[in-house]
Amino acid sequence: MQPITVSIEVNVPIQLVWKLWNEPGDIRNWNNISDKWHTPSAQNDLRPGGKLLLIMGLKDGGFSFDFEAVYDEVRTHEFISYTLTEGRRSEIQFTGTNPVTITETFEPNDNDPVAMQRDFCEAVLASFKKYAEKQQDNPSVA
Repeated sequence: MQPITVSIEVNVPIQLVWKLWNEPGDIRNWNNISDKWHTPSAQNDLRPGGKLLLIMGLKDGGFSFDFEAVYDEVRTHEFISYTLTEGRRSEIQFTGTNPVTITETFEPNDNDPVAMQRDFCEAVLASFKKYAEKQQDNPSVA
């Protein structure tokens, strides 16, 4: 199956983008597809061989899943790649310094329609953009 690629431009300096993308406390705030979803748990050991573990689900408890991966490559402010526990790979490219274009390319799973997987990823990136740009307006964070 062909990899899926989605991109978004975030009007925030790369240093803040990198922090917000990778800090577990921030991940819990933006890693969702709508107000009905949340990420109640996030652990991130951002280094080759380190693990990313997210628990995502509906706030009403009707559905949740674990997202677990091991980092393959990490280049600060530039690139992250990891392999999910089921063997699928994902790459995230950060281009520019302000604004920053985030491009995520991932191997889709075999169970869900490709369009649904693309829409899910686009919604998460849109949530990150909204969160990051709001954080930039908060002088205590930026």
